[in-house]
Amino acid sequence: MNTGTLAETQTVLIGMDPSSVEDLIQVARHRRPVALDPAVLERMKPSQQWLDGVVDGMQADTDTPPIYSINTGFGSLAGRQAFADPSDAAELSRRLVLSNASGVGRYVDEEVVRATMFIRVVSLTQGYSGVRGNIVTLLVDMLNHGVYPAIPEYGSLGASGDLIPLAHIAIVMTRSHIGEDDELDSGEAFLDGKIVSGIAAMASAGLDRLPLGAKDGLALLNGTSFSCAQAALALFDAQNLLETAQVTAAMTIESLMGFGDAFIAELHEARGQKGQIAVAARLRELLAGSTLVDGNASTDPVRQPPQDAYSLRCIPQVFGPIKETLDFAAGIINNEINAATDNPLIFPTLPDTRKLKAVSGGNFHAEYVAFAADFISIVVTEIGNITERRLFRLDDGSLNRGLPDMLVASEQVGMDCGYMLPQYLAAALVSDSKTLSHPDSVDSIPTCANQEDHVSMANNAGRHARQIVANIETVVGIELLMAAQAIELRLGLPETAGTPGPASAATVDLLRKSASADGRRIDHLRRDVVMYPRVRKAVELVHSGAVVDTANTAVAGTFERNSLQ
Repeated sequence: MNTGTLAETQTVLIGMDPSSVEDLIQVARHRRPVALDPAVLERMKPSQQWLDGVVDGMQADTDTPPIYSINTGFGSLAGRQAFADPSDAAELSRRLVLSNASGVGRYVDEEVVRATMFIRVVSLTQGYSGVRGNIVTLLVDMLNHGVYPAIPEYGSLGASGDLIPLAHIAIVMTRSHIGEDDELDSGEAFLDGKIVSGIAAMASAGLDRLPLGAKDGLALLNGTSFSCAQAALALFDAQNLLETAQVTAAMTIESLMGFGDAFIAELHEARGQKGQIAVAARLRELLAGSTLVDGNASTDPVRQPPQDAYSLRCIPQVFGPIKETLDFAAGIINNEINAATDNPLIFPTLPDTRKLKAVSGGNFHAEYVAFAADFISIVVTEIGNITERRLFRLDDGSLNRGLPDMLVASEQVGMDCGYMLPQYLAAALVSDSKTLSHPDSVDSIPTCANQEDHVSMANNAGRHARQIVANIETVVGIELLMAAQAIELRLGLPETAGTPGPASAATVDLLRKSASADGRRIDHLRRDVVMYPRVRKAVELVHSGAVVDTANTAVAGTFERNSLQ
């Protein structure tokens, strides 16, 4: 990760080295300040200088060929001269921003806006867009001063760039080159939790809005930054979710006195799939020290046959491909953060035999991002699918190997519902995720007089991926609650002679020491209580990474103790 020194409050540096999803998370979610390496501003100058030469030539009445977005219309109007007066090149940029700021729907979360702005800076500083350095400097200043443009969630097709969402950023930071705009033409931003005009938000931060120059408008709007921001945030949370789901799955295995044969290394090496091998190894770490699990590589299982239901036995075979798919998506998204994705791109180093250094192409087409987001949606839904089956098994007295129905040892059977309804909630969320995980990337609707006749729908894919991740974080949070309850119930049975491993014990302890959303302790359930505060806190523990950190600390302690013996 490109970070500054501690004295710089862990500043994230946008420099000549690639930026990463981890950099993005620091800026978007943790509000780390951003700094620009002077070298990237130097990298931008050649394309800017070529563009300046074109504009100077137009102003000197030099015969200038059509150059897309500089002196032509946009989309299907690309072949048409946009103006006769060269001074209108700046007005062309401004009108593009005004017309494109047409989104609807709820305003996206602040972290999505900050992630989008971060990616746009990284993209523009690749040096192919022809924009002035003060454009990216102002975006950085907005990040560092907490200016939060209000971006509606709907509008982007994920091709020809995320035009509409990005216009809702550009309209806040830019103004007409002639005088000052009316507040109604300055967009919207959040200030102290309220929506204000772009003019008011920028003034409050002490920042001046910039007049646009030739091509500046399209350079700010034409790119995959908004779709990529949503996919990147979904990816980060999905990877944490997968790690957490392995912890809660191990807890359920222990509570149901599952069989260890399913995780023996030789079994997985025989298949040779690296994700499966890694997940099985992780489960062995998490189950190390447990005497509730029956059998391992050196000990025969006692009960026969040593086979659990698939939702326990096949965790490596399901989570393994999920892990590899998320790794694949991470490669795409890290590349896309650092990609130049507007159009046209300017390459001053093209041979002298080619005078036109602006190259029209399709880097704005977000199929890569759409696929990545769709893959995230599919595999995270599968985390929920298999996890919910374990929840059902924990609740069912005929399947949970001697635990009470609905995981509550009620004094009056039938009086208390216990964990009946959290499993309902999980089922509803998993079903919702199944619907949302239909691939958006297989859809396309032609636009712009059929010039833009195939689009990726990456924005829809990113929105759905984030919702699915949020859904399944709740499902895994419910497993955290139910598996902890089940372990305690198991240990209270007279016939149980065993203890959970350090990872599960520490995770149960984390939960029991946590206060729920209403301030009450999340204690062992002995009679019905209001459940939603507990569920909300469990989701918070999942989302924050606290469950994974706790388990990792316990596992490290186990290995350290073993090495000293």
